[in-house]
Amino acid sequence: MKKALLAISIVFAFSGAAQAQEKIPVLSTQELITACKTPASPESRSFCVGYVTAIYDTYLATRNPKTSKSNICIKQPAPTRDEVIAGYMKWVQDNPPAAGGPASGTFLRFLTVRFPCAR
Repeated sequence: MKKALLAISIVFAFSGAAQAQEKIPVLSTQELITACKTPASPESRSFCVGYVTAIYDTYLATRNPKTSKSNICIKQPAPTRDEVIAGYMKWVQDNPPAAGGPASGTFLRFLTVRFPCAR
């Protein structure tokens, strides 16, 4: 029994090491822009809206207001998702170097520029 548990532990250890070396592709800004451009299908629109919403929701959920000052302050009434997405696409167009980075990072950068907190 102990030998079986040891063998299973070794298999999981090597399996974990192999997975740790696996590269997980991240969505590029250009890929997100392509999905968000006047979508030709409900699927691409849903992906675009879902992805940018998830980025912002993750920012809200992971930022600890006691230890981390907010960089994004959206005043109410908030703009529509479509307005924010259109603004993001224009911002990327006006900032070509941004198109090469990960979508999540450039979207958060856009939000900090578009919706800065009062200083």
